[in-house]
Parts: sequence; structure tokens; C-alpha cells
Amino acid sequence: MPSDVTSDSSSQSAAGSVDAATRDAATTGDAMVVDATAHQAAVDVTTSSRMSRESVTVIVTLLVATFVVILNETIMNVALQRLMTDLHIDAPTVQWLATGFMLTMAVVIPTTGFILQRLTTRAVFLLAMGLFSGGTLLATLAPGFEVLLLARIVQAGGTAIMLPLLMTTILTLVPLSRRGAVMGNVTIAISVAPALGPTVSGIILDHFSWRFMFGFVLPVALAALAIGARFLTNVGERNAATLDFLSVVLTVPAFGGVVYGLSQIGGHGGSGSGAAPVIALVVGVVCLVVFVLRQLKLQKSDAPLLDLRAFNFRMFTVSTLLMVVAMMALFGGVILLPLYLQNTLHLQPMETGLALLPGGLAMGLLGPVIGRLFDKVGPLPLTVSGSVLMVLTLWQFSLLNDQSALWWVIVLHVVLSFGLALLFTPAFTTGLNPLPPHLYSHGSAIMSTLQQVAGAAGTALLVSVFAVVSAASGIVAGMQAAFFVATVISVVAVVLAAMMRRTEGAGHGH
Repeated sequence: MPSDVTSDSSSQSAAGSVDAATRDAATTGDAMVVDATAHQAAVDVTTSSRMSRESVTVIVTLLVATFVVILNETIMNVALQRLMTDLHIDAPTVQWLATGFMLTMAVVIPTTGFILQRLTTRAVFLLAMGLFSGGTLLATLAPGFEVLLLARIVQAGGTAIMLPLLMTTILTLVPLSRRGAVMGNVTIAISVAPALGPTVSGIILDHFSWRFMFGFVLPVALAALAIGARFLTNVGERNAATLDFLSVVLTVPAFGGVVYGLSQIGGHGGSGSGAAPVIALVVGVVCLVVFVLRQLKLQKSDAPLLDLRAFNFRMFTVSTLLMVVAMMALFGGVILLPLYLQNTLHLQPMETGLALLPGGLAMGLLGPVIGRLFDKVGPLPLTVSGSVLMVLTLWQFSLLNDQSALWWVIVLHVVLSFGLALLFTPAFTTGLNPLPPHLYSHGSAIMSTLQQVAGAAGTALLVSVFAVVSAASGIVAGMQAAFFVATVISVVAVVLAAMMRRTEGAGHGH
């Protein structure tokens, strides 16, 4: 697989990489990591005497399933060029495998608040993993691009439901004083894959067809589906929520239009992309305003598709904004770092994956430790430390050039990952803790939706900066400029982190 790409195609594959790599979350399919995740979750959960064995089983099952579906998002990250060659398609076309996945996520996630209230835990799990497993099987057998794109869309439908389901279930089952520790395990399930995913796919692509990427995930997905079908019990209470058809229709142009417009503007470097992305963005923003007004009206009768009353809780609002800003800044590492390693330091795809491996492992394995720390000290010391580390490391990334040592890049990535670990667990937990039970599913859906939008916005901004500066001054200058913009964005995270305060479940004795 060639390691050098032109500036323009770098922009294209960067956007595709980002779309695929950054949902807001991810993990990888190494069986030992799955076992470690399940074991650590069980240890942390069972230390609370107020949780039953059934509750532990439910959470561990959902953690493993979430691990698998988010792995799938990142495992394609280094495969785009191979797919272009094997399927005889160009860069804008192959990007639809990432863009289509992201658009489906953006449209489905806002509806998960309703889905989680209307259906049982078991039904939602079987729906999510059934869609994901079916899509993975279809991708494994896909004869060409069109079927592969359909398979990715089906996969995305299942993926979109899993993380809100996991978060809502934890909020329902886990005592307040233990939520930080259990949420820390979620960090394992959503942050190891960005590191291991490229490594695993690089190894697969060096020896096998691209189909094996999906064939590798499929048995684990089917095992999670079978275990869930056998052992999963229902938690929480269903209610007779009504589905507002107009709200569902509006999610497509609103969230889909905004995410598509931003990602396409970013994908084309902000130039030469025609009017379509701008039109999509404008239509998306208008429909988003209409969607919000519609939800505010429906709240009066307690029937919104996405209940925005979660924003009445100050810490939910601050935590959500912190995660949005952190996600935008994170794209500096997720999109541009692989591009820098391959195009400037001339690493092969598998070497790139191995270089990013220590950072991903650090973020995932530190999650439970940080979760327990959060239960003791609250969010403020952790989020301020994490945001300052993020600013400093992104600034150092902006100073890299073609003479920089690989070991220094790896060290910086590990420190950045540590900073993000200090941010994400406290932000998730502090934001969701104060919500009343009837807003659990809506709060989870809002956070997940805004991460998708932030990811697209980060893509658009940073890839545009990279492409414009690269065209004028070369790839290294483009990288430095984009990382500097990410640094400036991350300063906002420091301000928001300083506003974080304990919520009801953040300390002992609650």
C-alpha cells in the first residue's frame, strides 16, 4: 500500500479517516482486551453491595457489545486506499463508506431517546446487535461498492443505538457513588480501538483481503448477540412515549444536512467542492432550528423526540460543551497524526498503527483508575489537568516537522491520550449524574448526537486548514497550521473544565 499521497488526496482520505475514526468513540477486537474489559467491569461493579448479579451481567454484556461495534468504525481507517484499488473507485467515492456511516449515525442517534423509552432493554439490544451483525455479514460478502455502502449503513444503524443504551443502563443500575468507576470502564470500551483498530486492520491488509476486516469482527459480534439473547434482562421502566413523525422526518435534513455539509467542506479542503455542501449546511441549520422549536413545543405535552430539558441542568450543559470542544480538538490527533506519520515520516500503515497503539492503550486502561479517582475527588482537578495537558501536547504537535523523532511523536500521543482520559470519564459522569431517570436516555442521546456534529465540524475546520496551507506552503506547514488551530480550540476546554463542579453522584456518601 503506498505511503505517499498527494496533498489533495490526503485531504480526501483524511476526511474519510476522520469520519471513520472518531465517533466521538471506539475500541478494537482483540479477544484479550474484551476479556480484560469484562473482567474489570465485573470487578468494579461487584464491589458495590447494592448491585445484583443480573445487573453485573447486563452491564458487562453491553460493554463487550459496545466494544465490538465501535471497533468496526475504526478498523477501516487504513483500508481506504486498498478499497479504492480493489473496487476501482476514486477518493470522493470511497469516502462515502465513512460519510454514509456517519450520516446514518447522525440521523439515528437523536431517535434513541424515544427507542430506549418505548422498547425493553432486551429488545433494543437485539435490534442493535441484529442490525450490526447483519450489516457485518453483508459487508463480508459484498460483491462491490454499492452493497458495501449499504452494509455500512446497516451497521451504523446498530452502532448508533449501542452507546446510548449502555449509558442509560449504567445510569439506571449503578448507585450514584459508584458511577465514576463504572463509567471508567466505558472508557475502555470506547477508546482502545482508535489505537488498536489501525494496527489490526494493517496486519489483516498485509496478509488478507479487505473482506477479512469484517470477517474478523463478525464472530465476536455474533457471540455478543448470542450471549445477550441468552442472559440479558430488562432494566428500567418502559413508558408509552408517542413518536412524533414530523420530528423524525426533520432529523434527516437537520442532523444529516449539518454533518454532511461540514464533512464535505472539510473533505474538499474548503475549496472546489461546489455549492452542494454549503446548501446542505444551510438547509441543515434551518431544519435544526425548526427541529429544536418542535421539541420545545412537544415538551409541553411531554412527548418530544429528544427532550431538551436536560439542558436545564447546568452541569449537563457545561459537560456537554466540554466534550464537544474536546472532540473538535481531538481531531488534530486522530485525523492529522496518521497523515503526518505516513506522508512526512514515511511510515507504512501497519507501522502507523503500532505508533498510535501506546496512546490508545493508555487512554483505555487508565479509564477505570480515573473513574475511581473521580468518585473520590470530583471532576474539577481531573478535567483541569486533562485540558491543560491537551493544550500543551497539541501545541507541541504544531511544532513537528520532517526531522522530528518518531519516539517524541509517540510520547506526545501518549500524553494527549492521558489528558483526554482525564476529560472524558468526568465529563460523561458529571453531565449525566444530575438528570432524573426520565431524562437518562435523552441526555445520552444528546451527548452522542453533539459528538457526531462536533466530529464533523472538527473535520471541516482542521482538514480545510491543512489543505489550504499545504497547497501554498507544503504538507508540513499544513500540518503545523492545523495542529495550531486545534491548540487554540482546546484552550476553550480549559475554561469549561474550570467550571466543572461535583454533581450529586460525584462524591462518597451519596
